[in-house]
Amino acid sequence: MSAFIENELSYELPETWQGIVSDVVQGAADFVHCPYPCQVNVLFTDNAGICEINREQREIDAPTDVLSFPMLEFDEPEDFSVVDEEQPWLFDQETNELILGDIVLNIDRIRSQAEEYGHSERRELAFLTAHSMLHLFGHDHMEDAERVVMEEKQEKILQTLGYTRDQ
Repeated sequence: MSAFIENELSYELPETWQGIVSDVVQGAADFVHCPYPCQVNVLFTDNAGICEINREQREIDAPTDVLSFPMLEFDEPEDFSVVDEEQPWLFDQETNELILGDIVLNIDRIRSQAEEYGHSERRELAFLTAHSMLHLFGHDHMEDAERVVMEEKQEKILQTLGYTRDQ
């Protein structure tokens, strides 16, 4: 599993944040039993940066906490039968990793939501990464039943990795 992390901010983030993202990316892939080594691109930005991406990609002129851009279209979440190894554009030609897609994380929201929810920035970063990974694996939360499933899976991933609310 490769997580390519880019920071477009004008300042450095805590060194541990890259490790948290990589840990959750791998943990989520393990949790859904992804049968392929995978690759994810992660961008750290701020309110202005994510607002611009949100406006360009979704025609929503507002910041959000995280954006997910899946490479695969699943018929059912986590159903990897949609992956055709004869489709070379789904795989990195150098590493043979399945390209899952892109995650955009808003540092401003990570910090404010951690404070709002009364837990650490570490936990909020892990939560948003797990949430986004589930989107890359075909999950959504447009309907209430889908939201419940996603929330349960997010919590299980975070608990398994030790990213609890009391941290």
